[in-house]
Amino acid sequence: MTAEFNPFSAENRFDPYPHYHALRAEDPVHYWPLSQGWVLTRYADVLSVLRDPRVSADRTRSTMSKILGPPPIAEEFRDTFEAIQSHSMLTMDPPDHTRLRRLVNRSFTPRMVEGLRPRIEQIVAELLDAVGGSSHMDLIRDLAYPLPVTVIAEMLGVPADDRVMLKRWSEELLVLTEPFVPIDAALRSAGEMRRYFEGVCADRRRRPRDDLISGLVAADEEGDMLTEQELFAMCVLLLVAGHETTTNLIGNAVLALLRHPGERRRLQADPTLMRNAVEEFLRYDSIVQATARVATEDLEVGGKTIRPGEFIILVFGAANRDPAEFPDPDRLDVRRQDIHHVAFGNGIHFCLGAQLARIEALIALDAFLRRYPRFEGDYGELQYKPTALLRGLQSLPLAL
Repeated sequence: MTAEFNPFSAENRFDPYPHYHALRAEDPVHYWPLSQGWVLTRYADVLSVLRDPRVSADRTRSTMSKILGPPPIAEEFRDTFEAIQSHSMLTMDPPDHTRLRRLVNRSFTPRMVEGLRPRIEQIVAELLDAVGGSSHMDLIRDLAYPLPVTVIAEMLGVPADDRVMLKRWSEELLVLTEPFVPIDAALRSAGEMRRYFEGVCADRRRRPRDDLISGLVAADEEGDMLTEQELFAMCVLLLVAGHETTTNLIGNAVLALLRHPGERRRLQADPTLMRNAVEEFLRYDSIVQATARVATEDLEVGGKTIRPGEFIILVFGAANRDPAEFPDPDRLDVRRQDIHHVAFGNGIHFCLGAQLARIEALIALDAFLRRYPRFEGDYGELQYKPTALLRGLQSLPLAL
């Protein structure tokens, strides 16, 4: 029997990789009736489509979206939904995407990100100090979540007292990444968030500061500035993506080390391997499991024809475990060379915050391993976040 794509089952959510291997071996260009589209699991196919100008990131261009029409949303939420869906870089194509990316890049430069290193080190030290001499900690609650949310909130210029509120909003907005689920509750939070950031942006226009929102408000490219909807969509993207990916990366990395004691000992014996190890963690357990594109022209992939308007589901988790690209892909190897994973995507939509996530994970993991070299944990009973596209733990209790 041919394998069927099912990212929603409890078994596949816990460990999707055997499922991906079966799909790749039996039907690597797999038609998924639920989305009226195609699921790609081979590395070469995923990379090719990510770089192909004949595909669109705008999901509303799909035949399925046109047939179904807008999702059933209460009238009070429609404007907020439109702002998030149609004005985010994630779902834009050139030339709109090019313009928006250029404007945002001015406030999110590599030099700016690298300059955050001392502050990231300080935050990590403070979080580990708070654990202190305790015999236990929850890695997600005590380190993996608060680090990136603190960093992105400080970058945006959000007051410390407001971060609990931002945490609630960002967690509730995660449902917007999921297909086939009700979204009114998430849009209610998005509306609250929109009113909040409209107030912050208005304040920065009057009194600019040295923060990212001030930079976004002032961003100008040949007289072309971010619209109010684009500003809001960018704040949502930076807040949610700016912490969710790093939280998942740190949690998945420590879990991988628990499951591979030999690689853990190797990394602890040679901390200079950490930079390479972070890339291996990204490959081994992809923080974003999949993304979607829409064909705008006929595409030939693996001997099959993808028609205009059909969805293409690009499974990063499967591509990063493709044995044709990564020898012995199910083995964690912190010394693996040439780790050209697609955990952050590729092409024009390559993750804007990739370098920030790498720096945060490197600093956090290095400090954690130094502080608690003999940590232990039970990874038999794990609770993953209830999302099919993002892969991360809800908690990871550890004995220190």
